Amino acid sequence: MKSLLCMAISGAAATAVAQSPGTAPALQPVVQVHTSASLPLTTGATENFSGTARISSPFQAVPPGKAGGATVTFEAGARTAWHVHPLGQTLIVTSGLGLVQQQGQAAQVIRPGDVVNIPQNVRHWHGAGPNGPMTHVAIAEKEDGISVTWQVKVTDQEYQAALTGAGVQAKDGQATGSRSSAKSDTLSAKQRAIPLMAAFMATSDMPRLNAALNQGLDAGLTVSEAKEVLVQLYAYAGFPRSLNALGELLKVVEARKQRGVQDVQGREAGRAVATGSELIVAGRANQTEISGGPAQSPVFDFAPVINQFLQAHLFGDIFERDNLDWQSRELATVGALAATPGAEAQLRSHMRASLRVGLSAAQLRQLTQTLADGAGPEAADRANDALARALALASKD
Repeated sequence: MKSLLCMAISGAAATAVAQSPGTAPALQPVVQVHTSASLPLTTGATENFSGTARISSPFQAVPPGKAGGATVTFEAGARTAWHVHPLGQTLIVTSGLGLVQQQGQAAQVIRPGDVVNIPQNVRHWHGAGPNGPMTHVAIAEKEDGISVTWQVKVTDQEYQAALTGAGVQAKDGQATGSRSSAKSDTLSAKQRAIPLMAAFMATSDMPRLNAALNQGLDAGLTVSEAKEVLVQLYAYAGFPRSLNALGELLKVVEARKQRGVQDVQGREAGRAVATGSELIVAGRANQTEISGGPAQSPVFDFAPVINQFLQAHLFGDIFERDNLDWQSRELATVGALAATPGAEAQLRSHMRASLRVGLSAAQLRQLTQTLADGAGPEAADRANDALARALALASKD
């Protein structure tokens, strides 16, 4: 017993010497969890991607590990440029249908659960199919600090040839991955009707909303598109006004039927909208793209839950619906906010967003003139002021 006690005392003394004052204890490695909300979210650089690719949940192994990567979501038709990896790459498809192609080989279809092994320095590209988004986790190791070397972009002709070779067909003949149509200097008659519909909904002016709805349908707006405008605007003008406006649209459509007018119903939203954490990722990406960067506000710091609702529902559930393009959504939002006194800050934000989604300065000037002619000088003045500020900021970029 005495011998054991002496050993214990000696061991304690040795430990005390090893951890003498002024000597920091050795740090032990620990398991770390980085939540998706704390990780950055970016959009793939236009020189390296065609269409919209959202890059989320980036990771880098702790040294001496060299592996790193991210989760990448490609919109329909979006794809990487041609590129190589000095130590190869692994892709794990988590949702959607996509394509991967090695130079000189036929493109191959990839689906959820597929694992793609890409050898080192093999020239290739990968991306989404033409009819919906595709998400994969991408993993690659670094050699001398480099994990990828980008090359030229995949042309539309190469992409179409890849689709044909893989036996994949676009449902609507489009496979560009674009969120909206190309820039123009002129609003169509259909586009001009949208901000008027929105303005009269926001002010609950049912007689003039009735006229604007007829104007939009006469100009080629489908019933589905008209419904989508009024549904979206509940987020800006409130549920009561949205429900009342939808009721007015129903009356307009029925009255037109009685007159023998057969309006085109149009298609309902066809894209499967994500749920759970994937919805937050999609909504945060849409918000970032429309806002021109991560959305920041003292209000979001004060009440973080409001930005969670914006990301999950407005920019997620609503902006992910594919039966109304983003240009039309911004025309509607600007029209509603211009008609709403006290919403000038939000109006300025969405006027800048309108430029980001592809509406030209000339088109936005037509929008303000449309409001002046149809909704009145006060809404037009607010829109003109917001446009002037948006163009001034854009000139500094």
